[in-house]
Amino acid sequence: MNRELKSVGKGVRKKDAMQLLLGKPAYLDDITPRDCLVVKVLRSPHAHAVISGINTEFAKKVPGIAAVYTWEDVPQKRFTMAGQTYPEPSPYDRLILDRRLRFVGDAVAIVAGEDERAVNRALRLIRVKYEILPPILDFRAALDNETLVHPEEDWHALCEVGADNKRNLCAKGEEQGGDISAVFADCDVVMERTFHTKAVHQAMMETFRTYTEIDHFGRLHVISSTQVVFHVRRILANALDIPKSKIHVEKPRIGGGFGAKQTVVAEVYPAFVTWKTGRAAKMIYTRKECQTAGSPRHEMEVTVKLGADRDGRIRALDVYTLSNTGAYGEHGPTTVGLSGGKSIPLYTGALEAYRFSYDVVYTNVQSSGAYRGYGATQGIFAVESTVSELAENLGVDPVAIRMKNMVREGQIMPAYQNEPASACTLDRCMLRCAESFGWDEKYPVRFTSDGKIRAAGVAMAMQGSGIAGVDVGSASVKLSEDGFYVLRIAAADMGTGCDTILAQMTAECMDCSVDDVAVFGADTDASPYDSGSYASATTYITGRAVEKACIELKEKICTLAAEMLDCPVSELIFEGRQVVRADGSASVSLADIAVKSMCGSDIALEATSSHSSPVSPPPFMAGMAEIELDPETGTVDILNYKAVVDCGTVINPNLARIQTEGGLVQAIGMALTENIQYDDRGRLSENSLLQYRIPTRLETGRLDVEFAPSYEESGPFGAKSIGEIVINTPAPAIAHAIYRATGHWYRELPILPEKIALDLLRDGKGGK
Repeated sequence: MNRELKSVGKGVRKKDAMQLLLGKPAYLDDITPRDCLVVKVLRSPHAHAVISGINTEFAKKVPGIAAVYTWEDVPQKRFTMAGQTYPEPSPYDRLILDRRLRFVGDAVAIVAGEDERAVNRALRLIRVKYEILPPILDFRAALDNETLVHPEEDWHALCEVGADNKRNLCAKGEEQGGDISAVFADCDVVMERTFHTKAVHQAMMETFRTYTEIDHFGRLHVISSTQVVFHVRRILANALDIPKSKIHVEKPRIGGGFGAKQTVVAEVYPAFVTWKTGRAAKMIYTRKECQTAGSPRHEMEVTVKLGADRDGRIRALDVYTLSNTGAYGEHGPTTVGLSGGKSIPLYTGALEAYRFSYDVVYTNVQSSGAYRGYGATQGIFAVESTVSELAENLGVDPVAIRMKNMVREGQIMPAYQNEPASACTLDRCMLRCAESFGWDEKYPVRFTSDGKIRAAGVAMAMQGSGIAGVDVGSASVKLSEDGFYVLRIAAADMGTGCDTILAQMTAECMDCSVDDVAVFGADTDASPYDSGSYASATTYITGRAVEKACIELKEKICTLAAEMLDCPVSELIFEGRQVVRADGSASVSLADIAVKSMCGSDIALEATSSHSSPVSPPPFMAGMAEIELDPETGTVDILNYKAVVDCGTVINPNLARIQTEGGLVQAIGMALTENIQYDDRGRLSENSLLQYRIPTRLETGRLDVEFAPSYEESGPFGAKSIGEIVINTPAPAIAHAIYRATGHWYRELPILPEKIALDLLRDGKGGK
């Protein structure tokens, strides 16, 4: 596009900003009726048990109780709650209610009543006899354990992912390029390190929640706080064993998701109640339920073997990941792939051989799911920490070693499905980050007057832009009276601003103001099909669909204008608010064209387009952290975090900066404070935001974000994604800085003050 961009690249205010700022009704509980059944679930107190008897008679007699359901009442048809494109890679291993319970918090019974007090009373009156079974709580002991998490015969996988429920195996795989053994044998330096990242929660402000009713056509109408309306429809159809045509799903504003709402955590329970009773129902998870029965990031143990020459040239990388999917397999086979697939390709520059292998195992803890970064976060922590240790061992500047080995624009990435780095400014990101951060001054360890230690660390990262050959984005653009446009989408704005970004693209294509574009979505009855908002797909995939729809709509507008002006289409120029003849002799306004389409016209001024990409161009990022560490207490304070991001063309700098800052804060929490711990009975200790510490603004220091744009030819206006890349650098950068301050490498997250203080005390450097 030759003309200067008017909307794309501008910091346009979010479409919903004022409504939210003024506290207008927007979220699910604001806009759905209160006079409906309250739905809650009785949850298992045991990590592994079989229900040998259950008595619900006393619960049913509680005044105001409409229904109580157990495993005997639900369809005996297994499904997955993972919101993924069909055929889902995640195994079909769930029932709405199962006789076998697989973690503390698993669903035992569903209770629906007129009010919360009645439901809570009924829950206390259900009597359950459990046959308690030995649980598997350590994921390192799960593979081929004599205890099986899923011994059922009707367990099945739709895709070949190496799964075997009789081995507690959710997925298994391996890929490699080059002669890995020969290259390792020829390397001057070979290092092997193992890293452990615990599960972490998305901790979104709005908990899981769903409202269901039977509409006036007898269909199940579902309003849910979800990222994936079309996947919710399919999953509910599978779970309830009814046709998809009987289900209509829509979403309101969403109070955050970060991947948690790519899993259908709450929807099945009120949907089942409504389908059975014919009555409207609502389920709202408590924060405790979100913490204990949600869909956190997968716990992983990542072993990295690295081979290099003495000059710092990295020649071989071997990554093995053991992933803990928990009690069910949601996203288990897919998250693990990114732990190697988004870390190894970073070092394409000098790499001669690589291998990536993995096992994903079932255990008797809370089931994991999707979380921003989706496995790449864990793998990049491991690989980047190993590279930083290599640099320290060789006495080479960690920035320099990355500049020597990093992937560069135009290179083919064998460990990334042989895709090219078609648009890549990672080198510029790293150099700009070092310059702006003051790396040369902050890299040396410094001591303050009160005995605290200041140090710095660095990391780089990549992600993807949608799932190549799988994700589908769609958009419908319609011209309405007065010459404004309606954009219909099924991508879910979770506070990320995708409604605004896609409206900016529409405005750019149609040469109008962003205010002239109304956005509607997401709704399975009214929106064109879209995979949903996940995998960093919306800007790149759905944005391209917007472009294509706008091109088609402009052609239709000009065709109708040609009829009105009685001239060939070839003589017309589309000028946004009007269509004019090239010689300037005549014109017709957009509003008049819109009116004409509604009277005696057979040209519908609406266009729908879909887009799927055969590639997934990675965004790239460099990050640097400066910390201050108190050797007396082991406390780590973040002073500064510098991030420079290549997300292609930046569509909305304000929203991109906020996305980056939000991801950095989440990653700082993962690195330093957020901790999930189970006792020997499988009970989670951190079941509230009092025990589970997410960082406050006071704990994240100064966040400084810049962009080093590239131009991705396959993306809309040259854009790539930004949603997930931003969470991947803080953990390894902070761990590197802590090493610089203490002399200890911490390979398990979170890095808690007590760990640091104890090590320094043993070294004779710490407190009392």
